[in-house]
Amino acid sequence: MDSLEDANPSPSSSISSHTIASNDSIQPPVFGQTMRTQHFAFDPAYTPLNHGSYGAFPVAIRDYQRALQDRIEARSDPYIRFTIPELLNKSRAAAASLLGAPMDDVVFVPNATTAVNTVLRNLQFAEGDTIIYFSSIYPACEKTVRYVCEITPAVCRCIEVTFPIDDADLIALFCKTIRHIQRKGGKAKLAMFDTVITFPGLRLPWERLVKVCQEFDVLSLIDGAHGIGHIDLTHLASTGPDFFTSNCYKWLYTPRGCAIFYVPFRNQDLIRSTMPTSHGFHTSLNDSIDGISTITQDRDRFGDLFKWAATVDQTPYLTVPEAIKFRNDFCGGETVIREYCFNLARDGGQLLASLLGTETMQTLQDRPNQCCFTNVRLPLRFSHQEPLDKNAKGTLDAANGAKIVTWLMECAMYEYNTWIPGKFYYGAIWVRLSAQIYLELKDFAWAGGVLKDLCVRAQRGEWRSHAT
Repeated sequence: MDSLEDANPSPSSSISSHTIASNDSIQPPVFGQTMRTQHFAFDPAYTPLNHGSYGAFPVAIRDYQRALQDRIEARSDPYIRFTIPELLNKSRAAAASLLGAPMDDVVFVPNATTAVNTVLRNLQFAEGDTIIYFSSIYPACEKTVRYVCEITPAVCRCIEVTFPIDDADLIALFCKTIRHIQRKGGKAKLAMFDTVITFPGLRLPWERLVKVCQEFDVLSLIDGAHGIGHIDLTHLASTGPDFFTSNCYKWLYTPRGCAIFYVPFRNQDLIRSTMPTSHGFHTSLNDSIDGISTITQDRDRFGDLFKWAATVDQTPYLTVPEAIKFRNDFCGGETVIREYCFNLARDGGQLLASLLGTETMQTLQDRPNQCCFTNVRLPLRFSHQEPLDKNAKGTLDAANGAKIVTWLMECAMYEYNTWIPGKFYYGAIWVRLSAQIYLELKDFAWAGGVLKDLCVRAQRGEWRSHAT
């Protein structure tokens, strides 16, 4: 991998001659263990089965980011003031191309939680306004909703959902909730939902939910944390959500601290401040503060607002074009990556379920669960009776389900050098594994052996020594 050019450019010159070297000849990508050892920085003793939480990025992207950081430290003022804005626009354009959106509608924030906070804290809520969300919402987002409802007249309505659920039934519940709010004299102001929910890892019919919002005049906020680089989003802008955010560091192979925030032009006036409020804010109280004009001459008002939202390391944002180039040059492009990961999630999940003697969580609708997650039930039986039925051999008390999950995950980490997310979900323990280009079926088979051993030990009661 080439380094950034050594010569110090003028402030307005192009950023860098650095690019990821392309393959001289087109060859099919080699995924699995080869990809892991050649392009990623994992400890050889660690088995990375949980890409969904924090992502991972190739060594080439790491080196590019570090080279950017070196350039910034060498000439901080000209680079930060003049060069970074140029690079930032290139990154915005690259990310926007994956959303089918114009660059002017896309900005960067550190993570999806920041974008969700930005929307919820900018909107004006009146008496009777309701924020709707599903019970599968990411916990940090639910807490944000609850907080906003504490400090504004807004109220929230959680739609309880048990997965798997048929798409039609989910849509019907959504519509029923909106109609109920309207009949009671309220207004469904905003609905928040995911592209792919965190747990269980399942894809939602987000496009149809957007259309329902449009029919009922409800603002739609999509938490697409598991979106860009994961599922096809090239139709996002044409689908027409009001607000959308997605973490680039989870599935697009950028460093952590990088997310896109999409707001179509029609709604950009609703977003007046970044989180935190910073240089791009234009006060409505006066055209100037201490004699300094607050009116920007930049036609890209939305981009200007987010261009400098306090001093942070913006280099993760600047790696997006290089990440996309890596995905094209070394992985065959977005379609090839999705096909491999979706198939591995399906086949790996089925293999793991077969080894455990259980099943995967299947969606009930006709379309398959097209995403990079698989959810597998562990072979542990739980009783909800008090006291526990002594005749049910090997049955565990459901009251201890969450404690057993914690024990299982921590044992997997400290004894087997992996992390497998799990949850006690409606009477059973389910685990969620991620499929990624650096994994293959043998990794899922290995996980099966780990989980079988831990389940035997859980039935013997070993988890009790860990529980407090």
